[in-house]
Amino acid sequence: MDIATFFGNYGLILLLVALLVFMFWSSRRRMQKQKLEQEQKARQTVPGADVLLQGGLYGTIVAFDPDNLDQPALVQIAPGVEIKVHSQAILRVVDPVPDELTEDDFIDDEAADGGYLPGVTGGSLDDDELRTADADLTGDADSDTDTKPQA
Repeated sequence: MDIATFFGNYGLILLLVALLVFMFWSSRRRMQKQKLEQEQKARQTVPGADVLLQGGLYGTIVAFDPDNLDQPALVQIAPGVEIKVHSQAILRVVDPVPDELTEDDFIDDEAADGGYLPGVTGGSLDDDELRTADADLTGDADSDTDTKPQA
């Protein structure tokens, strides 16, 4: 019996066995990966954590029991507004952005570095300067300085 005859008779069976082994292997690998992701989500889902719910709502976990997933989680979606949701309704834990720079922090950093800030001369602004700076930023102007054509 030569190789060509062997594969001619049993090649299809060997191919099917190889595909079955691959399917079982990849399925098991995917299940292990999902289990690790669920365990990581359960560790992160603690009271005080910000979460995204399946419906697109953001909230903060108030109460959650990772051992009993049939018990609803309590999520605060606004101050004084708490809702009960199924534990599977929690899509993911929202990671806060590390070192988020706010506008006030940026202005303070620029002023400390001696950077250029239009309209800021190093001292505090008086009311007229504030009004002018606000009008420049918003595109609004006082009626006495309005240069728009009148109808």
